[in-house]
Parts: sequence; structure tokens; C-alpha cells
Amino acid sequence: MLPDGGADDEERWLAEGIAGVQQNAFYMHRAVDSNNLKDALKYSAQMLSELRTSRLSPHKYYDLYMRAFDEMRKLEMFFREETRRGSCSVVDLYELVQHAGNVLPRLYLLCTVGSVYIKSKEAPAKDVLKDLVEMCRGIQHPLRGLFLRSYLSQISRDKLPDIGSEYEGDADSINDAVEFVLQNFIEMNKLWVRMQQQGPVREKEKRGKERNELRDLVGKNLHVLSQIEGVDLDMYKETVLPRILEQIIACPRLSNDVDDYNVTSLVDYLNELNYKVILVPLINPNVDIKTVLSQLMDRLSSYATTSPEVLPEFLQVEAFAKFSKAIGKVIEAQVDMPVVGAVTLYVSLLTFTLRVHPDRLDYVDQVLGACVKKLSGNAKLQDSRATKQIVALLSAPLEKYSDIVTALELSNYPRVMDYLDNSTTKVMALVIIQSIMKNTACISTSDKEEQSSVARLIHMLHNDDHEEMLKILCIVQKHILQGGPKRLPFTVPSLVFSALKLVRRLQGQDGDVIGEEVPATPKKIFQILHQTIEALSCVPSPELALRLYLLCAEDSKAQITAIHLIIGTLQRMNIFGVENRDTLTHKTTGYSAKLLKKPDQCRAVYACSHLFWTDDQDGIMDGERVLLCLKRALRIANAAQQMANVTRGNSGSVALFIEILNKYLYFFEKGIPEITNTVIQDLIELIRAEKQSDNSVADPSTEAFFASTLRKQPAWAAGQALPDCLRACTDAHAPALTCRYILGSQLLRFVDDS
Repeated sequence: MLPDGGADDEERWLAEGIAGVQQNAFYMHRAVDSNNLKDALKYSAQMLSELRTSRLSPHKYYDLYMRAFDEMRKLEMFFREETRRGSCSVVDLYELVQHAGNVLPRLYLLCTVGSVYIKSKEAPAKDVLKDLVEMCRGIQHPLRGLFLRSYLSQISRDKLPDIGSEYEGDADSINDAVEFVLQNFIEMNKLWVRMQQQGPVREKEKRGKERNELRDLVGKNLHVLSQIEGVDLDMYKETVLPRILEQIIACPRLSNDVDDYNVTSLVDYLNELNYKVILVPLINPNVDIKTVLSQLMDRLSSYATTSPEVLPEFLQVEAFAKFSKAIGKVIEAQVDMPVVGAVTLYVSLLTFTLRVHPDRLDYVDQVLGACVKKLSGNAKLQDSRATKQIVALLSAPLEKYSDIVTALELSNYPRVMDYLDNSTTKVMALVIIQSIMKNTACISTSDKEEQSSVARLIHMLHNDDHEEMLKILCIVQKHILQGGPKRLPFTVPSLVFSALKLVRRLQGQDGDVIGEEVPATPKKIFQILHQTIEALSCVPSPELALRLYLLCAEDSKAQITAIHLIIGTLQRMNIFGVENRDTLTHKTTGYSAKLLKKPDQCRAVYACSHLFWTDDQDGIMDGERVLLCLKRALRIANAAQQMANVTRGNSGSVALFIEILNKYLYFFEKGIPEITNTVIQDLIELIRAEKQSDNSVADPSTEAFFASTLRKQPAWAAGQALPDCLRACTDAHAPALTCRYILGSQLLRFVDDS
């Protein structure tokens, strides 16, 4: 037991110990330099006496130990040189160090000389090792004893009588090496367990934390054991593993640094012993068998990940069933096991399954189902440790499968989520969202009603089919509107932006006519957005609602402004090559024709005509492409007129045709040969005929605009009569539909000829 003292006291004690080590190490080095063996032993013993302290925690004691350890390596080199020169035989030196006054320094010196003794080969390695491991029993203080035996393990690990080793002896030498490591492991494990039993009950938790800092010291013996080449599978199953299992039974808190032979033997051995390990809790309920199983499965799954090419057949075929059965027996035997313990076991089993059997989704779902069965008695978990483990359980499939649907389609996945409280459900929803974004997954079907948490990731929603995408948005809207005042301000904007993306995709397509046969239209989407944003007004979040309303209203306007800026910029720039400029102008014209409204499309397209005729010295002068842009604008204007006729019952305004006429006149004055007086006159007569139609709208501003335009036309183009077909139509006051047909025919002739 460590004495009471604060952190400052412990730092002071550590500083005093380090000072003592450094001071005696200085005199030891001076004795070594002068080949004074007697003084070297004297000062090294005094230096090692600093390790007799009981004032330090394991962490601080380790710092002091490492200072002394570094000095002992130098002392070992001195001993080796002394015996090589013949100044002192290794046998005499081995006897000499045993006369040190205190037992702890004596044993450290004995281990150091023992390493030199084995290296000299003047005695069999097995005899020296056996003597050392027995002599170290003289230290029964848990902390000091653990570090002494750790020192013994480190200096002897390269001197074990193994196959191919220079210290190999007879056929039994492998057994001697194994026995030495196991004996040291067993004694260290006893000391480690004893740490928990000593001291007052009030400091039990503190001692537990201190013990955890030391468990790696115990486990390193098993690592050394795994490095012995002479230990084959049979020896491991028949000799090594039974000794380890005996320690599991005898010591409830065994360090579980299992070596690689467990990969190919423990599952079979559990079968042979009739699940001896699993039945331990029936004998001693204090045995923490879940930790043994969890760490074993973790080690096996890691082995499966790093060495999949050498996976034994039983690990691929039988291990899941055996571990699943073993966990069931443990949970059944320990009826008082906390929920967190059971879930921890299932987390390890699921991790093992995902690594060893990644394609067996039925195994994954089976583990989740077993967890549901264990949780069935808990309405909502209150243990934060248990909920943390459930989040780990649910996160494992998401990390393994890049396709989020694979995990979400597991039948027991949502059933496990039902046992999470509200705050943990939010955490889990965030994990799902992060997984989707990490794997750039898209939600491509509308059948997602049971996965309401997935709907939060609205920006990842996508489907090339417009109607299906609209269905997705409707379902997301349904879930979003169920949110309370704290959620709506965060979720509604995401839906608005996602819906506007669909609106932009619909632009330039013939889906503008509203009807049941074309449900995915901009108008339909804006109706959904209106309903959604309206919910913000009731929260209330009026400022956010207003901003979103304006965003929807400005969506098309902003694009129009951007298109005209692009056109103007391209017209003034001449730094592009022919090929690059052609690409840019082609894309600009294409985007212009895909704006939301037909009038906007028309104006943007006729503006693009300026990209093909510039007046500067190096400018482009392509009259044919200018004419193509103007003709395309006329077709769009005609389509806008027809739509106005369907929706408003009249032929609408002829302002678009007049605007296009102005462009024709502009380019005629620029001298473009493709723009002839005949072409201009035909367009003027078309506008006049449209104005004289029975269904035309009398608009004073349009009349003024047309009159102003005619005043700018060349004198030779004025006063010409209408074509005979148009005059006959207007004189006879033909029905509007017939007139529209004739006008349309005239327009088609007009835009297709020249």
C-alpha cells in the first residue's frame, strides 16, 4: 500500500529517488572506468536500493525504474568485459553479488550477472534461468516484485534455449524455455492480483487504476512466449494453454494479452474442455470471463484482418457458432451481469463477425437480434456506459459496409436503436449521417419512411428520375414538418436548397405544362416549398421564413443576371483561343436556353448573338451563328406565346417579338449579310399580324415600343403590305385559332428560311 501523500509529495519523492540513482551511478561509472569491481558493486547496490521505495505510484515508480535500468545495461557490459579479461570468473562473480546487503539490489545484480553467465555458456542456460526465477521469489512486495521480474524477462528474452538459438541444448531445452517463461508469468500474475487485495477498502478503486497501469508488464511474458520458435501447435494446446487457463480460473483478473497460438487452438480447446472457461463463472462468479472472451475475440478478429491468407478453416467455419454459444452460456450463467457487460460481448462478437465473415449478413443480424433479446427487459437504457457500447455496436456495420442501405436493411438494426434514449438517438443519427457523407452515398428511393433519421441528410438525396426525386422530397417534407420549433429552423433550409436543385434540373425541359401526366414540375415543387416555409412562420421564425421565400423568388433572377454577366464578359474578352472560345460560347448558349421561364430563355438566347459579332480589330464575325441565335430566340418566343394562350386564354404580349426585331435591326446596321431587308420586313409583318389578332392584348407600352422601333427601320422597309395569306386572314376576321395557325406557319417559314 502506498502512503498517503499529494501529487507534490510524490513528485518530491521521485526527484529524491532519481537524484540518488544519478549520484550513485556517477561513482559506479568512476569505479568502472578504473576497473574497480568492488566499488562498482558497492555503488550499483546503493543505486538499486532506491527501488526499495514504497512511496511512489506505479507510473512514477516506472520512471525511477527506467533510470536504474539504463545504468544496469552499462554495468552488464562491464561484468562481461571483466570476465572476458579474466579479472574475475563468471562463477565467482555470480557468488559475489549474492552477498549484497539488501535483497532487492542483490536480486537485480544476480539477474544482471546471470545474463552474463548464460552468455558465457559456462553453465546450461536452463539451470541459470531456473535459479533466477526461483531466487526472485524473495521479493513478495507486489510493485517491487513485478518490476524485478519484468527486468528478468527483458534481460533473458534473447538467451532462451530455443530452436536455432546458440543456447539450445538437449531435446528438452524447449520445455525448459517454456517453463521458465510460464513460471515467471505465473509469479507475476500472483503479484499483480495481490495488489488488489492489499490495503484498506476505501482505496480499492485507486488500487484498481494502479493495477491497470501494470498489466502490460504481466502480458509481456506471453509475448515472449509467442516468440519461442520451438513451441508448435501441439505443445501449445497440450502444455501452454492449459497452464494459462489454470491461471484464468485461479486469478479472476488475468491480463489477457493472448498470443497468436490462441488463433488456432483456443476454440478447439474450449470444445475439448467442455467449455471449461465458460463454466468458470458457475464456480466463481467473481471471474470477469467477459473480458477474457471479449479480448480473445478482438485478438482473433485482428489476426483475421492482418493475416487473412492463413486463416484456419475452423476459424472461418466454426468460430462464430462456438463464440455465439459461449457468450450465451456466460450471460445465462451470470444472471446479475450488467447490461453493459453483455453488450460489450456482443460488440466484440460483431467485430469478429464483420472481419472474419464480412459477407454473412445473417450472422450480423443474428448478433443484433441476440442483443435485442438481452435488452428486452429495459424500456430505455439509463447506463451511459451501456448506451455507449450500443452506439459502438450499431456503428460497426456502418464502418464495414460502404453502402448505408446494407446496414439499414438488417431487420434487427432499428430494433436495437429503439432502446436508445433521445440524446443517444441523436448521436446515432449523426453517426449514420457521417457514414453516408464519408462514403458519398445517395438515397435513391422514396421507400425510406422507417429511417426518419436518414432524412436529415437532405443534401445527399439524389435520383436521376425527376418524379422519384419529387417523391423523396415529399417524404422528407413529411418528416421535417413533424419536428418541433427547435428542429425546423435547421431542417427546413436544407429541404429548400435540395428542392431548388431539382427545379434547376427541370429548367429547359418540356415539363413546364402543369398536368397529372407530368407531376414533377417547377410549379409543383414551389408549392411544396411554400407549404414547408410556411411552417416556419408558426414556430415562429419569421426572419428565416422571409429569407427563404426571397431565396425561392430570386433563384431564377440570379441565374438570369449571371448569364448576362457571362455573355457581356465573353464578348469583351479576346484572350481565348478559337477552340476554347467556341466551347465557352456553346455552353453559354446552352445554359441560356435552360432558364426557368420562357421569356428569360428568349432574352438570354438573343443576347448570345453578340458573342458571334464584335466590332474590334480581332473580333469574331460569324453572321450565320448570329442568325441561328436570333431564330432560336423566335422559336422560344413563339412557345411562350402558345403557353400564354393555354394558361391565360389569350395570345399574350408581342413584346418578345419586338425585342428580337430590334436585334435584327441592330445587326442589319452592322452589315451582317445574313440579315436582309426581306427577313426584317417579314418579321415586322408577323408582329403586325399578331397585333391585329382578335385575341391580342392591347398594351400601350408595347404599342409605343413597336412604334419607336419602326421609326428606326430603314426607309426602304417601311409601308410594305402583309403577305396575301395574312391579309386574307385579318380581313375575313378568321377565328383566333385559325389565325394563330396561319401565323405559326408564317413564323416557321420565317425561321427556317433565309
